[in-house]
Amino acid sequence: MSYLERITINPEICHGKPCIRGMRWPVEVILDLLGSEMTINEILEDHPELEKEDILACLNFARVLVSGQAIQTAA
Repeated sequence: MSYLERITINPEICHGKPCIRGMRWPVEVILDLLGSEMTINEILEDHPELEKEDILACLNFARVLVSGQAIQTAA
């Protein structure tokens, strides 16, 4: 599975914001946690429903977004 396949956009979930695997975990929240200097391990300890690949998918999503490349996400 590609990291970007873990990012879904559904208008019924979190107002259509990009989220992790259809859960109510927007990409921006994960980026905020990382920006607040939480480590991946700290995030995973606090939120066991997340997987390391989810966090890496958020970082990859942000990288592709700022690069200007087209992003295809799962529905």
